[in-house]
Amino acid sequence: MSLPAVRTDYINATKGWKSWLTTLDHKRIGIMYLLFIAISFGLGGFFALALRMELLNPGKLLFTAKQYNQLFTLHGAVMVFLFIVPSIPASLGNFLLPLQIGAKDVAFPRMNLMSFYLYLFGAVFCVYSMVAGAADTGWTFYTPYSITTSTSVISMTLGAFILGFSSIFTGLNFIVTIHKMRAPGMTWFRMPLMVWALYATAIIQVLATPVLGITLLLLIIERVAGIGIFDPALGGDPVLFQHFFWFYSHPAVYIMILPAMGVMSELVTTFCKKNIFGYKMIAYSSLAIAIISFLVWGHHLFVSGQSDYAAMIFSLLTYLVAIPSAVKIFNWIATMYQGEIDLKAPFLYFLAFLFLFSIGGFTGIMLGSLSLDVYLHDTYFVVAHFHYVMMGGTVMAFLGGLHYWWPKMFGRMYSEGAAFVAWLFIMVGFNMVFFTQFLLGTKGMPRRYYSYLDQFQPLHAFSTSGTWVLTVGFLIMAFYLVESLLNGKQAPDNPWGGLTLEWTTQSPPITENFLDTPIVDCGPYEYDKVKV
Repeated sequence: MSLPAVRTDYINATKGWKSWLTTLDHKRIGIMYLLFIAISFGLGGFFALALRMELLNPGKLLFTAKQYNQLFTLHGAVMVFLFIVPSIPASLGNFLLPLQIGAKDVAFPRMNLMSFYLYLFGAVFCVYSMVAGAADTGWTFYTPYSITTSTSVISMTLGAFILGFSSIFTGLNFIVTIHKMRAPGMTWFRMPLMVWALYATAIIQVLATPVLGITLLLLIIERVAGIGIFDPALGGDPVLFQHFFWFYSHPAVYIMILPAMGVMSELVTTFCKKNIFGYKMIAYSSLAIAIISFLVWGHHLFVSGQSDYAAMIFSLLTYLVAIPSAVKIFNWIATMYQGEIDLKAPFLYFLAFLFLFSIGGFTGIMLGSLSLDVYLHDTYFVVAHFHYVMMGGTVMAFLGGLHYWWPKMFGRMYSEGAAFVAWLFIMVGFNMVFFTQFLLGTKGMPRRYYSYLDQFQPLHAFSTSGTWVLTVGFLIMAFYLVESLLNGKQAPDNPWGGLTLEWTTQSPPITENFLDTPIVDCGPYEYDKVKV
C-alpha cells in the first residue's frame, strides 16, 4: 500500500533555518514571534515564581531587598514589553490577518520581517540588562529614582525603546493591509471581528507608542547628560514623567486587551454555532475603546497632587471606557443564549476570560472611584486588578486563540483531555494567587514591599502556593502541545466548523494562503445561512 502524498504547505515549502530567518511569509514570521513570545512568557513566569517564593515568609528567604526589587522589575518589564504587548498581534495577528481578509500576505512583508528583528534586538538589550546589574525601578521606571539608581536602567529602557519601533511597524503594516488588501466583496462590515480588533489596536500602536519612545529617550538623556527634565534636584518635574508614561501605558493596556477581545468574538460564535449578536456594535466598540483609551491616563495620578477637577474628569472618563467593554461582554453572552455550545478547549478559555476579565473590569471601576482609590492605591488590590485584566484577560484569550488556531497553524490536533486538565489547574491556580491579593490589598498590604507584618503571612503563603498549581497547568499545556507536533492526529482543514476565510484553506496553509483569490458574498458569522 502506498503512503499518502505529503501536501505542500508553508512549513515544508522550503527547508533549512536560513529559509526561516530570511522569510517574508507572514505565517512563518508569526510562528517565529510565537516561539520567542513563549520563551519570554516562561522567563517572566520564572521571575514571578521567584518573587512569590521570597514572599512565602516575612524577612529574607532567598534574596536581598535589592535583588527582590530587581526581580519584580524584570518580571514586569519582560511580561509587558516582551510578552503581553506583542503576544496576540505579533504572533496570532501576523499569522491570521491576511488569511482572514483573503490576502496573500501583509502589505509590507519586508517591514514585517524588520519588525521581528527589532523585537529580537530590543530583547537583547533587555537580557543584557539582566546580567549587567538589572534595573530595580519597577517596569514603570519612575523618576527621580530611575535617574539616580546605579542599576542598568539605560539598557532596559533602550530595549523598550527599540521594542516600540517593532510595535509601530506592526501597527502600520496592519492598517495598510486592512485598508488595501481585503478580498473582493469583503466590505468593512464583512470583516471578522478579530480584524476589527487588530485594526483598533494598530491605531493605538501607531499613535501612542512614540510618546513612550520619546519619554524613555528623555530619561536616557537626563541620566547621561544631567539635564533637568524629570529630576527635581535638577529643576525637573517627576510628575511630568508619570503623565508622559501613562499617556502611552494606559492605551497600551488596550493594545494588550483589544486583540484578546477579537479572539473572544471568534471563539463564541464558532463554539456556539450561532450568528454573533450585535456585530456592528462589537466592531464600533473596538474603535470606541481605542479612542477613549487616550483620555483616561490621569486616573493613575489621583494621589499625585493633580487638581480636583482633573481628577473628577479622569474618574468620569474611566467609568466611560467601561461601557464599550460591557457592550462586548453583553453581546458575547447574548450570542451564547440558545447556542449549540461545544465545550472544547478554546471555549473553556473563552469562559475563563469572561469570568476573570469581568472581575478585572469591576475592580477597575472601583479603582476609578476617587475615594476608594486613595485607600487602595499602591496596595496588592491594584496588583490583583492588573493581573485579572492582563492575565485573566489577555493571557486567557491568547491561550484560547492558540488552541483554536493550533490545528490551522501546524496541521495537528492536541489531546482535549489533557487540555481540560491544564485549563483546570490554570483556573484554580490563578484564582488562588490573585484573588487572595484582593484580600491583602483591602487589609492594607502595600505592593512592591520586600517584607511585611506577620499578620499577612497566611494570605501570602496561600497566594504563593497558587503559583505552584498554576505552573503545573502550564507545564501540562507545554507537554501536550509539543507532543501534538510529534504524534498528533492530522488536523482537518476546518476542525471546529468556523466560517471565517482561514478555515477555507488547507491546514497548514500553503505559502500563498489560497489557490484562488476568495470572493466574499456574506458576513463572517452567518450560521443561519450555512450548514456546517
